[in-house]
Amino acid sequence: MVIAHRTVGTGPRRAVVLHDWFGTSANWGSVLDYFDPEEFTYAFLDYRGYGQRKAETGRYGLAEIADDVLELADGLGWDTFSLIGHSMGGKAIQQVLVRAPERVEKLVGLAPVPAAPYEMDDQTHALFYGAAEDPAKRLAILDLVTGNRASRHWLDRMVAHSLEVSRPDAFAGYLASWQTLDLSAAVKGNTVPVLVLVGAYDLALTEEVMRATWQVWYPNAEIRTIPGAGHYPMHETPVTLVTEIEGFLRS
Repeated sequence: MVIAHRTVGTGPRRAVVLHDWFGTSANWGSVLDYFDPEEFTYAFLDYRGYGQRKAETGRYGLAEIADDVLELADGLGWDTFSLIGHSMGGKAIQQVLVRAPERVEKLVGLAPVPAAPYEMDDQTHALFYGAAEDPAKRLAILDLVTGNRASRHWLDRMVAHSLEVSRPDAFAGYLASWQTLDLSAAVKGNTVPVLVLVGAYDLALTEEVMRATWQVWYPNAEIRTIPGAGHYPMHETPVTLVTEIEGFLRS
């Protein structure tokens, strides 16, 4: 059986889409309405312990996500495919690239975590590692990465979604994986075409961070900033986001 997933479109250009630490395959806002269903097929995967797979236990790490991506692609009959990853998913797509570089056509990172360990000072470490059990810390993180601009109603909805659709042990486990894992030596010099999209108001994963990491490690990486967006362009600027992604995938 094919791993549980959501599919958008039936076109010949194929991509596996990986969500962020807070979200699921269902938490992509209105952006799902704007993908071109005739030219593209997008397979949105939930991680173990999240969304459609909340009941599935696992090791809750990026290596396990990569295993599941490749199993999903095999089940779909996709020998090659592109990868789209948001935030934590942006680091997970790099783990897939390390595991099976011959199968990856292109990478698209949306406010993506770089391949190196994500450095945190003591205050940030306490905030992030406390978020598994403390909804107020989840809200504070979301407010930070959207530039302190999002409405309280939207922030509350995002926190409620994250609490409802993820297991606390999975939420904590994935953080420990994406924050500490170092893939930088393994990806350095890889010539896969890469597009990195950064929200202008993201106060954590900024354009400066991307130029010091992704653009250094990937010789064919392009960094673009999305005006009007923070860490969640799929909610904040959905049409612009789709236009950027599909323009790159068809180029």
